[in-house]
Amino acid sequence: MEEKFYYIYILTNSSEAVLYVGVTNNLIRRMHEHQNKLIEGFTKKYNCTKLIYYEVTNDVYAALEREKQIKKWNRKKKEHLVNLDNPEWKDLSVDF
Repeated sequence: MEEKFYYIYILTNSSEAVLYVGVTNNLIRRMHEHQNKLIEGFTKKYNCTKLIYYEVTNDVYAALEREKQIKKWNRKKKEHLVNLDNPEWKDLSVDF
């Protein structure tokens, strides 16, 4: 059986004014959807197309719990998480 991976990710917009936390089993596809405004809702409304953080697990339940955990955090704590791995807030999706 093929191992599956799940990604918890954080997006922002060009002005870095908002943060969006999501989870997916295909980060490349999901980034395409966000960047091309194919998903209705928050990310389309606020133009969240810049991937600034992600982590990966092979446990779907752990991914969903981690997403919920991060979503509850205040902005400062989310920024700290991003800054640990991506202090310049580069768009990580350009490497795909």
